[in-house]
Amino acid sequence: MSTSQDASGAIASPPGDRAFFGHPSGLSTLFFTEMWERFSYYGMRAILILYMTKSFAEGGLGFDERYASLIYATYVSSVWYLPLLGGWLADKIFGARRAVLLGGIVIASGHYAMAINSKITFFAGLILIACGTGLLKPNISAMVGQLYSDNDKRRDAGFSIFYMGINLGAFLSPIVVGFLAQGAWFKNMISSMGMNPNSSWHWGFGAAGVGMTLGILQYLLGGKKLAHVGHKPAERSSAIDVEPSEKLDMVTVVLAVVGGVGGAGLGMYFGEAGVVSALFPTVVGIFAGYLIGTTRLLNGDELKRVLVIFILFIFSILFWMTYEQAGSSMSLFADRLTATTIFGWAYPSRWFQAVPAIFVIILAPVLGAIWQSLAERQPSSPGKFTIGLFFAGIAFAVIAFASTLTGGGRVSPMWLVVVYFLQTIGELCLSPVGLSTVTKLSPKRMVGLMLGVWFLSISIGSYIAGQAARLFEGNNPAVLTKAFGIFAGVTLAAALILAILTPLIKKMTPKAA
Repeated sequence: MSTSQDASGAIASPPGDRAFFGHPSGLSTLFFTEMWERFSYYGMRAILILYMTKSFAEGGLGFDERYASLIYATYVSSVWYLPLLGGWLADKIFGARRAVLLGGIVIASGHYAMAINSKITFFAGLILIACGTGLLKPNISAMVGQLYSDNDKRRDAGFSIFYMGINLGAFLSPIVVGFLAQGAWFKNMISSMGMNPNSSWHWGFGAAGVGMTLGILQYLLGGKKLAHVGHKPAERSSAIDVEPSEKLDMVTVVLAVVGGVGGAGLGMYFGEAGVVSALFPTVVGIFAGYLIGTTRLLNGDELKRVLVIFILFIFSILFWMTYEQAGSSMSLFADRLTATTIFGWAYPSRWFQAVPAIFVIILAPVLGAIWQSLAERQPSSPGKFTIGLFFAGIAFAVIAFASTLTGGGRVSPMWLVVVYFLQTIGELCLSPVGLSTVTKLSPKRMVGLMLGVWFLSISIGSYIAGQAARLFEGNNPAVLTKAFGIFAGVTLAAALILAILTPLIKKMTPKAA
């Protein structure tokens, strides 16, 4: 397969390569690799907080909601901030392709560790999964971007298809893992085989590991379709090699150290768990200092592009602050305050987390086709972000109203279905578009790092979302209504502000963005 290289240095597939639904054939390899990686992630996430809060008699760890929420928030946020390091390592050392393979192996090892009934292996597994995800997530997205030249109108649609793969895995995993971890039939089956039925949680964790293993095998078998994409860090010309922004100067080092110390201090002062509370703000502080030091040396055009990424980064945090509550506050809302029976048959509350993925699978091709058909007339990237924030705000207004009905008992599951439908529209207008925009606007020698910055926005939003689970102490409807209402108001206000800023942002970006 021949490849082309655009003016910016990105290696792209030839324009005539339309083997995978009108897109480069390499997209199929990345699609299925990411599908299985997300199968493993969302499958484990679907049972994580329940496993931690269930009693010892039920096979869980017996943690209270506050401690479990802290662990959940720390884990999920680390899954999204470690891509900063993973992107940097790929840009400087490994190359994206090797980083993805190594990340997948580490992730699978983490899931298999959690399949062992031990607190030590539980926490070791969480650490391994977070580290592996840090290597895999930014670099597989960077490889998708490298399949297209900067002016290829298929780019946003290609990321929408890639995003559908993410959610195909997210749809299947809560069903499979939830069945193994919580299903009465499966518990009875392993009990009849002489095993402890409460060990079913660890079968669920093991299934997540099998999913990642399948993803690794698929990635290796489909590697030929990727041609030269992701083989090594982006080629540098001699002119770029001597750019000061490539060097780790003393000012950047000082800023990174100051950022890390400042973050640690804030975490220790405001946190409730000492070193654990300081970990997240310390990492954020280090990379904030590093990014400030690095970006200050960019030239005018590159600096404008990076500033646009940072502006969208802020609004992305606000979106993920609401969306990632699917695994925390809304997970507990589904488990404790939502009816989980249909025609007398009880189903696991974890299955609710498959609902957003169903909607993504249905709607992603539709929105992708819309963006591709509109071509030059499609909304700009900040315009799509605005639409995404608006739908996220409306979704939380709906869940705020539904929480007022919980005083009379469990509410209809249709409330969550409506909420997830609205969130999905918002997600599809923001998340794949954000990935596409970052790969397009980033300086080519910094694509992995800037994708790490993008995932950091998810990390910060996830951390806030994880803390929201603390609102469930006592299941007080009034507290839930107020909290969900605040989230709705903040998100809708953000949509309005971004709509006002959009003309300015468009002036700072190339026409194609």
